[in-house]
Amino acid sequence: MTSDPTLDDRVPSRTQVAIVGAGPAGLTLGHLLHLQGIGSVILERSSREHVEQRLRAGIIEQPSVDLLVSAGLGDRLLRAGMVHSGFYLRYDDSTHYLDFHPHTGQHATVYGQHELVKDLIAARIGTRRPLLFDTEVTAISPTGPTASVRYRTAAGEHTLEADFVVGADGFHGAGRAAIPAEVRGELIREYPVAWLGILAESTPAAPEGMYCPHPNGLSVHSMRGPKLSRQYLQVPAGTELGDWSDEQIWDELSLRCSAADAAPLETGPIIERSLAPLRSYVSSTMQYDRLFLAGDAAHIVPPTGARGLNSAASDIYYLYHALVAHYQRGDDRGLDGYSAKALARVWKAQRFSWWMTTLLHTFPDSLDYDRQLQQTELDYLFSSEAAQRSLAENYVGLPF
Repeated sequence: MTSDPTLDDRVPSRTQVAIVGAGPAGLTLGHLLHLQGIGSVILERSSREHVEQRLRAGIIEQPSVDLLVSAGLGDRLLRAGMVHSGFYLRYDDSTHYLDFHPHTGQHATVYGQHELVKDLIAARIGTRRPLLFDTEVTAISPTGPTASVRYRTAAGEHTLEADFVVGADGFHGAGRAAIPAEVRGELIREYPVAWLGILAESTPAAPEGMYCPHPNGLSVHSMRGPKLSRQYLQVPAGTELGDWSDEQIWDELSLRCSAADAAPLETGPIIERSLAPLRSYVSSTMQYDRLFLAGDAAHIVPPTGARGLNSAASDIYYLYHALVAHYQRGDDRGLDGYSAKALARVWKAQRFSWWMTTLLHTFPDSLDYDRQLQQTELDYLFSSEAAQRSLAENYVGLPF
C-alpha cells in the first residue's frame, strides 16, 4: 500500500506496531514482524522515489547480511552484492592490503543502501501490509495504555493508535523529538571536518575499498560497480558544495591517493555530489514508555568505519526479538531491557568509528605528536596479527 490518497481509507486506525520511517531499519523490522503474524503500519515522510534514490552507505556487515537472508530479503543482495574480504590502505607512497577473511572467516558485502531499500519496499508491498509515503508524522504520544501517532497525508489529518511506536526516521525525525530532551541523555562529538562525496562514472581505484591518509586530509575510494565509483574527500567543516569544482575534486583525489606502486586515478563524469559533516551522537535512552528508537534516530557515527546501517540492523534484531517475546509469550524483559541491550553494541560501533576516524584524518589542530602517533599506529597495524584480527572482527561485524 502506497500513499495514494484513494487508499487512505484502507489504512487501519489501530495497529500493533507503528513504524515511523521507511529506511532499512523500519522496513526490515516491518517484514520480520510480518513473518511472525504481528501487524504494523509504516509511515514515511518522503516520496517513494526519493527513498529509493537517495545514496547512502554501501558496506553491509556479515551479521546484517545474515539477518536479511534469514528473513528472505537477501536474494538480490546475494546476486548483485560484491563480496569484500578487507580493504586497502595507501600511505607513505605505497599500497597495503588488509585481508580479514583469514581472521574471521567472514566477509563484508558492498551493496548500495538505495538498492537494499528497493528490495525492502518491494517485499513490503508484497505482504500487503500498510506502507505510506509522503506522510508527515506531526506528533507521537508514547505514554498511557496505548500509544498514538498523528500524521498528515494529502487526504488530511489522521490518528493511528498502536501498542508500540518505533522511531526509525533519523536524527531530525519525529521519533527522537518525542522523547523529552532531558530524558535522552544525549552525548555528542563534532569533528572539525566533513566528507565531500561524489558518485562518478569511473573505474574504481582499487578492487576493494581504499583509505588514503594524507597530509592534506583523507581520501576514500570505494565502488558501486565495475565502472561506477564512490569517492570522498576530507574537507573543512562548513564547506559548501559550490566551493569545489569537478576539476578541483579530481585533482585533490588524485593527489591524495597517488603512490609509486599505483596507476594514476581514473577520472570521469561526476553524476552526484554530497556533503556530510562528521559527528558522533548517542541517545542514552532508546526507549520511552511505548516508544522505541532505532538507527540514526538514536545514534550516529562518522562514515569512516561504515557502521551506521549496521548499527541500525543490530537495533532491529534486538527489538524484533523483544516484540516477538511480548506478543507470543507475554515476556516483556526484552522490551524493558532494549536500551541496555542495544546500547552495548552501539557503543562498540562508536568506539570503532572513533578509532578509524582519529587514525585516518588530519585534523586542523593536530600536533606533530598526533601525526607521529598515527604513523606509528599504521605501522603497528601491519606488523601485528593481533591488531589485524581486532580490526577484522570489528569491520566484518561483531555478532548481534
